[in-house]
Amino acid sequence: MEVAVSPMRAVEAVRGAFVAHARGEWTMPPKVYVTNYPAGDFRAMPALGGGHALLKWVTSFPGNPARNLPTVTGVVLLSNADTGELEAVLDAASVTALRTGAAAVLAAETLGRSDARSAAVVGAGVNGAAAAATFVERGRDVTVWDVDGERAQRVAGDLGASVAGSLDEALAADLLVTVTPGHEVLLVDGALRPGQHVSLMGADGPGKAEIAPGELARAHVFCDDWEQASHGGELAAVVHAGLIDEHDVTRIGDVLGGTALGRASEGEITAFDSTGLAIQDLAIAIAAYERRSELDLPTIEL
Repeated sequence: MEVAVSPMRAVEAVRGAFVAHARGEWTMPPKVYVTNYPAGDFRAMPALGGGHALLKWVTSFPGNPARNLPTVTGVVLLSNADTGELEAVLDAASVTALRTGAAAVLAAETLGRSDARSAAVVGAGVNGAAAAATFVERGRDVTVWDVDGERAQRVAGDLGASVAGSLDEALAADLLVTVTPGHEVLLVDGALRPGQHVSLMGADGPGKAEIAPGELARAHVFCDDWEQASHGGELAAVVHAGLIDEHDVTRIGDVLGGTALGRASEGEITAFDSTGLAIQDLAIAIAAYERRSELDLPTIEL
């Protein structure tokens, strides 16, 4: 996938998908979870747009790395929206990594301060590494931190990035991306500084959180999709506690499309709650499919 779609191309594809979804041009039913907690969950994610339809069947099993298995596995099916013909089968983990990294950095660039200098990614798994790689390709220096120091060193070395001296150092970055399993709160009450931005990418299902509800409530909050985020993202606990409602949250697609304001001041704290949308996967799948004639790809007869 990385050969077919660069991180730079992924950012532009995801930007277009957010805007198309906000305008109602691309559609998707709610994500369906089939849970097997605490082990993990399965997700079915359909979408329609750009002349194509997509179905993503993907898993999230956070304990898998201890078994030498990937956290995310699955497939993405891309079909022609006019004929129903299956056009491509893609690896879900690769598509997920590309669109997760793209969304995290796109939100940081859109909502961060104009004079933001430091950037950090907490969590150096597949998706965290993709976020760090996207920062690097966009020309920004980035530091990486992970509970597994060797993994952080390896990812940083591969990308030409640096390793944060501590978790606290990483969490203090002007542009912060968190991509953890969401089992522990990283940002407690009072952790975020004025003017800081955080893209919260890890809490993409019920019971997960990377930030304390009170800390999220004091930020200017943006999300990928209100219905999905308010039921299965960071926003779920905050909404349940009555600290935030739909009127307090702005969709990133509306900001990118010019119909809503983003950051209101240089001193404002901004937070992006990402749960991962099927329209993002669709954008990456279409971008890859458009390059099929340039690449030596296997084909199958159906």
